[in-house]
Amino acid sequence: MLSLGISLKLYFSHARTLEWSRDVAALASHAAIEGGHAELFVLPSFPSIPAVAEIFAGTPIRVGSQDLSAEDGGAFTGEVGGPLLRELGCTYAEVGHAERRRRHGEGDAIVAAKTKAALRNDLVPVLCVGEPDRVPSADAAEHCAAEVESALGGSPGPVLVAYEPHWAIGAARPAPESHITEVCGTLKDRLGVRVIYGGSAGPGLLTRLGTSVDGLFLGRFAHDPAAVGKVLDEALALAKGP
Repeated sequence: MLSLGISLKLYFSHARTLEWSRDVAALASHAAIEGGHAELFVLPSFPSIPAVAEIFAGTPIRVGSQDLSAEDGGAFTGEVGGPLLRELGCTYAEVGHAERRRRHGEGDAIVAAKTKAALRNDLVPVLCVGEPDRVPSADAAEHCAAEVESALGGSPGPVLVAYEPHWAIGAARPAPESHITEVCGTLKDRLGVRVIYGGSAGPGLLTRLGTSVDGLFLGRFAHDPAAVGKVLDEALALAKGP
């Protein structure tokens, strides 16, 4: 099954988030989802999580958070812990995004602590990894493998790795297909994890990548629900084969 994730970051107002979610909820009956060929999860802003979870209730579409605290509770002003996210209906928790690393100074130790927090609260970590600068594919793969190993630290439990080369985030085009294939293939083969690709991912890319990835982590291209439908069409076509 392919995993298709969508992070709304801080692009939408609450009202716009709900409008978009209602449109995406209509895609729950898509043959790719109903047939078990693809799963879809959405990561809205913290305040919108309860309302979005209510919209998707009764559908296979799952909800997650864009971050979480390394702590489960206590005197941590402004933080949101894993137990609360589970209570609100979250299934996933994004950890280690490049923007969190760059703008909030979250290094490997913090990413590892947040990954453990997600796992102990039965949240699937969407563990973001990626090389800061454009380097050869083999070097990128080594960098990302080290990030995954650091974050997991031997912790048991499921994890979904989102490969997002920093230099491709927000760019006009994703990384070259050959680069994505080599990095994702190395992570899957060496570490036995599921890997989805993000970084300017949008319609058309899944078809070009085929089975070399386990799905896509969509950003601004998914702001149009019709584009999400197109990616689901691609997932269904891949499942059916030539």
